[in-house]
Amino acid sequence: MTLGLESWTLARPEIFLAAATLLLLVYGVVRGEVATPFVSAATSAVLLVTAALLFAPYQEGTAFASLFLVDRLTATMKALVLIGASVAVLMSRAYFEQAKAWRFEYPLLVALATLGMMLMISANDLMALYVGLELQSLALYVIAAFQRDNLRSTEAGVKYFVLGSVASGMLLFGASLIYGFCGGTAFVQISRALLDGRAAEFGVVVGLVFVVAGLAFKVSAVPFHMWTPDVYEGAPTPVTALFAVAPKIAAVSLLVSVLMGPFKPLFLQWQQIIIVAAVLSMALGAFAALRQQNIKRLMAYSSIGNVGYVLLGLASGSEKGIQAIVFYLAIYLVMTLGVFATILMMRRRGVMVESVSDLAGLAKSQPMMALAMLLFMFSLAGIPPLAGFWGKLYIFIAAVEAQLFVPAVLGVLASVVASYYYLRIVKVMYFDEATEAPLDRAPFGIHRAVALVAALLVTVFSLVPQPLSLIAAAAAKGLFP
Repeated sequence: MTLGLESWTLARPEIFLAAATLLLLVYGVVRGEVATPFVSAATSAVLLVTAALLFAPYQEGTAFASLFLVDRLTATMKALVLIGASVAVLMSRAYFEQAKAWRFEYPLLVALATLGMMLMISANDLMALYVGLELQSLALYVIAAFQRDNLRSTEAGVKYFVLGSVASGMLLFGASLIYGFCGGTAFVQISRALLDGRAAEFGVVVGLVFVVAGLAFKVSAVPFHMWTPDVYEGAPTPVTALFAVAPKIAAVSLLVSVLMGPFKPLFLQWQQIIIVAAVLSMALGAFAALRQQNIKRLMAYSSIGNVGYVLLGLASGSEKGIQAIVFYLAIYLVMTLGVFATILMMRRRGVMVESVSDLAGLAKSQPMMALAMLLFMFSLAGIPPLAGFWGKLYIFIAAVEAQLFVPAVLGVLASVVASYYYLRIVKVMYFDEATEAPLDRAPFGIHRAVALVAALLVTVFSLVPQPLSLIAAAAAKGLFP
């Protein structure tokens, strides 16, 4: 296998991120704990520079004997992942400093997890896919339990690790079946074997079911969602913010690449699986969150519901469906980071609080914070004309055009039900009287800045969704030459 200059050029963002992370790791080890502030800031900067390298200059192609793919869709998804990871690192410092758990290893673990996500997104072979997935997962298992003195954090890490290992095993078993029936692990080989009729279709479908099950775990789709509420609630809040955006976007991108790439000839078979997962995810996300009192646990069920809408777009199997997915994920990234920035500001007498009832009277004590939260909740609920409404509208239009009428109607009904718990938060903030002291007024720092920027972006995307829609259309076009 010859590795030309072109291969290294196409992978320059990943190479830069890996090299910079290793250098920062050496610096942290040599300098000790005093290096933590610098390593944290430098990691965020490295992640943003990596995002810039994706497009400056922009190139497409395959690298490393076609193990690695770069196109407009992969570059866009990587940019979303890098932005999400960078903001999550910035939001972590104040939280971990107060918990006396701020160490230089944390931002580096996030960087390594992000590197794994980027390799996942660009995977063009089942083995490359698995290596990227495990690099991401191993780092995420550690940061879920990063607060070692906290019982809930340790429990979250153990649950995530045990269930994640089972999911990885299922994915690897499915990949071995596909290799046996198709005679190769490269996406091109699999696609060619299916189109030529050389692969036993039933055997490949069985393998594909296991692969989809492993990936469904990573995106928290029903029935592989069982880890999500406990891990979201137990993990440190900045870690939950990271889990809610970056790994989910990476796994959705991988699912799209796998199903719409090598397994596109089996569209009618896997479409049924995705439709069932989409409908169940939307339903569970809507109904299970109705009685949740912990806001992080509520956001876990919200994320499950949102994955259902994304899977509905994938089930359409059309260019418009993939465009709707990219658009929706970009909106979801902004809304979710804004919500978690607000959650991180929920303190009473310096202590973090996580109950929905703790937001009572927030509109009187901190009107700007309440207004930002109102925007995020209305947008997540899909209330027009906010950005979340456009995201759901594009998904449902794609589903209807693909004649998925029943799933689309069920999705609309699930969205109506889910509006209840989003609006309940608004009702608590604006109409409930506070029974305890008001929440502490957060100084202007990274959390307030992230919430402000997210609120502004939601407003801009609500009023002018066309530029983002054009970016999403360009990203989706690569899968439909």
